[in-house]
Amino acid sequence: MKSKTMMMSAAVLALLCAAPAAQAKEMRARLGHVFATGSPVDDSSHAFAQCVTDETGGELSLTVFPDSQLGGDEALGRDLARGGLEFAFLNPGSLTGLDPLLDIHYLPYIVSSFDEADKVFYNPEGVLQTTLREAMGSHGMHAIGFFELEFRAITNSERAVTSVEDVNGMRLRVPGSISIRSFFENAGAQAVTLPFPELFVALQQGTVAGQDNGASITFNSRLFEAQKYMTLSNHVYAMGAITVGQRFWDEQSDERKAVIEDCATSATADQIVANRAQSAAYLDGIREGGVEVHELAPEEMAKFVEIGRNVWSRLEETYGADRIAALRAEVDGLND
Repeated sequence: MKSKTMMMSAAVLALLCAAPAAQAKEMRARLGHVFATGSPVDDSSHAFAQCVTDETGGELSLTVFPDSQLGGDEALGRDLARGGLEFAFLNPGSLTGLDPLLDIHYLPYIVSSFDEADKVFYNPEGVLQTTLREAMGSHGMHAIGFFELEFRAITNSERAVTSVEDVNGMRLRVPGSISIRSFFENAGAQAVTLPFPELFVALQQGTVAGQDNGASITFNSRLFEAQKYMTLSNHVYAMGAITVGQRFWDEQSDERKAVIEDCATSATADQIVANRAQSAAYLDGIREGGVEVHELAPEEMAKFVEIGRNVWSRLEETYGADRIAALRAEVDGLND
């Protein structure tokens, strides 16, 4: 009898010891972003989450929270750095309050086409990705992939913008980016920094007359419903980063890190293709919503480009003269 009791106790003890080990294999994580449900970025975030869940056999499962449910980019960045959030599809350009280097890719008119963007923005060894990875890494965030946002445009509810003079005095919302702010201030606008979740209401109430997101975000976030005019100024090409909190990243095995990185590579490649394929449809939707969409005449675009490129030299103190020089060399090399 005593022997049976001891055997049962040993069996129970073994089960109790095994239970935490089994549970330890399963890990739940959250992924937040500010982008609209059903947008190419949101679709990509779900594809990434599903990939990680599938490829880890469910040992790491991700739940996606879109539409700023976990806060704006600034809040997401802080939570990643503090260990309160595991993953985010971030817009680094909105985190310049944390580090001014995080919007170096917002320098005006770095590229003028998707082909140029592929060579400059999606070059892992280039100035832009290298700078963003290093800057994010110094603040507890680990970038594992870069996805496309879009070429930014100007929308407003006051007047059509067909020249630089039309921007003069206009009150425009800009993200927390010294590059974009400097560009619009040099063009004569009043640049107002507001978190993205507050933008729609600000446009509705007339707190600001306009904003500078491109067709995808303007359409998917319904910003066009509070605007009358849109100009395809293409002043900034923007990309985002699939980001992991460094604390969480350090806890993962090398095998799991490789799985996460592979899923990020696949998700970003598909997102870029999908985003570009839908660009024309977004513009059509904005037009159907009653917004006048304008393209700049070549001579007027040249004036915008001149204002934008002048910003580069003025911001050498912010980004570093060496980085600006290296970026100029990359851009000049596109024509070789």
